[in-house]
Amino acid sequence: MDYNIIYATKEIHAYIGDAGIVAFDFETAPDDKWRDEPKAALDAHKAHIVGISLSVKEGSAVYIPLSHKVGVNAIDHAGVLEYLREAVFENPRVVKVAHNLSFEAMFLYALGIVVCEPCYDTIAAAQLTLKSKFEFRNLSDSGLKLLSTSLFGAEMPDFAAVTAGRLFDEMDPADKETLRYACADSDYTLRLYHKFNDWFAKNLPHHREIVERIESPTSVYCGMMKYNGVPMNLAAMCERQKEAEKKLITIRVEIDKITGGVDIGANASTSAFKKYLFSDLGLPVLKTTEKHQAATDDATMIMLAEYCRVKRPELVRLFELVQEYRKWGKLKSTYIDGYMTHINSATGRIHPDLMPLGTETGRFASRNPNLQNCPRKDNDPVGVRNFIAAPEGSLIVSLDFSQIELRVGAFYCRDEKMLDVYRRGGDIHAQTTTVIYGIPFSEAIDKNAPHYKERRTIAKNCNFGVFYGLYAAGLQKTLRFKAGLDISKQDCEKIIDSLKAGYPGLTRWQDETKKRAATTLYAETWLGRRRYIVGILSTDWGKRSFAERCAMNTPIQGTAADIIKLAMARIVQGIKERPWLQPFLQIHDELVFEIPANKLDEAVSFVKDCMEEVPFSEFDVPIIAEAAYGTNFGDLIEVEGA
Repeated sequence: MDYNIIYATKEIHAYIGDAGIVAFDFETAPDDKWRDEPKAALDAHKAHIVGISLSVKEGSAVYIPLSHKVGVNAIDHAGVLEYLREAVFENPRVVKVAHNLSFEAMFLYALGIVVCEPCYDTIAAAQLTLKSKFEFRNLSDSGLKLLSTSLFGAEMPDFAAVTAGRLFDEMDPADKETLRYACADSDYTLRLYHKFNDWFAKNLPHHREIVERIESPTSVYCGMMKYNGVPMNLAAMCERQKEAEKKLITIRVEIDKITGGVDIGANASTSAFKKYLFSDLGLPVLKTTEKHQAATDDATMIMLAEYCRVKRPELVRLFELVQEYRKWGKLKSTYIDGYMTHINSATGRIHPDLMPLGTETGRFASRNPNLQNCPRKDNDPVGVRNFIAAPEGSLIVSLDFSQIELRVGAFYCRDEKMLDVYRRGGDIHAQTTTVIYGIPFSEAIDKNAPHYKERRTIAKNCNFGVFYGLYAAGLQKTLRFKAGLDISKQDCEKIIDSLKAGYPGLTRWQDETKKRAATTLYAETWLGRRRYIVGILSTDWGKRSFAERCAMNTPIQGTAADIIKLAMARIVQGIKERPWLQPFLQIHDELVFEIPANKLDEAVSFVKDCMEEVPFSEFDVPIIAEAAYGTNFGDLIEVEGA
C-alpha cells in the first residue's frame, strides 16, 4: 500500500492533482471537557477532527494530522481545511466519496462547510446492492471493515486493536499502524465506490442513479439534522412527567378497587392479570399469541370490552381503565422518560440516529429515540409536540406534503377522476365520498349534511388503505380501532366495491401491478428503486396477500419517499447561502426547521419551492407543500397562502 503522511497544503495539492474523484475519511476525538464520556468522539458538539485521510487511487492514500497530542501536526490547520473546502468539499467538479457520508458531513457542517454535489455515500450504495439473489444488504451488513474484508479480502484491524484504549489524538500519526489504519479507510472507501458502480452497471443501473442523485445528498442533509438537533423544553417535560405519574397512580387505584389489587405491572400484561381475566373472571380467550397463549394486547382489550358490553357490562369500566393506563404508561415511558434520556448534555437537544434507508420502501427510520413515531397533534394527550420548542428569538417552521402518497397513487393508476381532482385543486376525500355513497359533490363537502363526519372518515380510510389492497376485514378493523366506527364486514365490502367501480383506473393498476410482480418477483419506484417480493408466489394465502400489498405499496410509498429526498437535495444546494435555515427533523412527509423569527417568509418560500418542484419529467400531478410556524411544534399556525 502506498500510504503516506503529509503536513502542508502544497503536498495535498500535489497528491490530489486534477483528480475528479476523492474519497475521504475523518478521525475524531473528544474535546477536553468530554474526554471521559463514551462515544463523545462521534458527537460533533463534543469532538473535533483529529486528522483527514484522502484517496484518489486504489492502493494509495494520504493522512493529514490536524490535532494529535502526540507527534507532528499539519503546518496550518485552518489553511488545510480552507484549501480542502475549496478544492474538494464544495467543489462542483469533484465527486466526494465517503463511507457514512452523514458523519463527515456533520463535522464539516459544524465548521460551516457544506458538502456539495456530486457526492457519493458508499454505505448507501452498500444497502442498494444484493447480498444474495433476492436480498439487499441492510445497515448491519454495510460496515466499512466488514465490506473491505468480505469483498476484497483485506485485513482491517478494528479501532480498539489499533488504539489499545487510547483516543485517536493520543496516537502518533507517523506510527506505521496509525497511518495504515487512517489511510485504509479512505482507500477502501474508494475501492467500494468502483466496486459498487461496476455491480450497478451489470445488475441495477438505476440504483447507481439513486445513490448519486437521491441517497448521497440525503446523507448530507441527515448530517445537518443530526448536528442541529431537536430543541427541547426540558422544564415542560419535567412538568408533564409529574402529571403523568399522578395520572397513572389515579388510574391504578381505580383498577385495584375493581380487581382487588391484582398485580398488573407497568403495562397490564402480567401473568397474574391474565389469570384474573381468564380464570378468576372466566372471560373467553378471544385472541392468542404465536405461542398459543392468551393475548392481552390492545386489540384484545378492545375486543374484551365489546364482549363485556353485551355479556358482562359490570366489567366495561375495567377495560376502559386498562386502555387508559396503557396509553398513559406508553406516553410517559416513550415520549417523556424515553426522550429525556436522549437529551444531549452539551446542547440540551436530542440528536437522533437517522437512517434514510431504514425501511424497504426507502422511507426514513430513526432511533435513539424513534422520532418517526412522534404523535400527531390530533392524537397527543400529553402534548409531546409541545416539548419541541424553539429558543427565544427563533421559530419552528414545518412544511408538510399534502397527501403525497395519494397524489403519487393517482399518477400511477391514471384514473381520470383522481387526476382531475388534483389538477383543479379539489378535495379527494369529498370525491371519494361521492364515489362510495353516490351523493352529489356539494353534499359530500357540506359539513352540516347528515352523516358528513362518518362518511368522510370512511372515505379517508379508504383512500389511505385501498391503494395498498385493503380488504373488507382490514377496513372494518381500521374503522373500529382508529375511528371508533362499527361498520359491518358486508358494508365494508360494499364500500370497497363502490370505490373500485367509481375509480376504474385504480383496480386496473392494482391488477397489472400484482401480475407484473408475480412475473418479475420485485416491485420498483418510478426512479427504479427495487424491492424483491418472492412471497408473491407463495401457496400460503397470508404470505401471498402480504406480498401483493407490498407490490402495490412499494411504487407509491417508495416514490413518495424519493420525492421528499429529492427535495432535501435541493435544500442542501441552497443552505450555503442560507446558513440560518437549520433542518432538524423529518417525519414521514414533513420537514421541520429552526429559523430566526425574521426569516419566516424567506424560509417558507425557499423550502416550498424545493418541495413543490416537479420531481421527474413524467410526474404530472401538482405537488403541494403546506407550511406552518410557531414557537413550539405542537402549536403551529398555518401560513396563509403557502
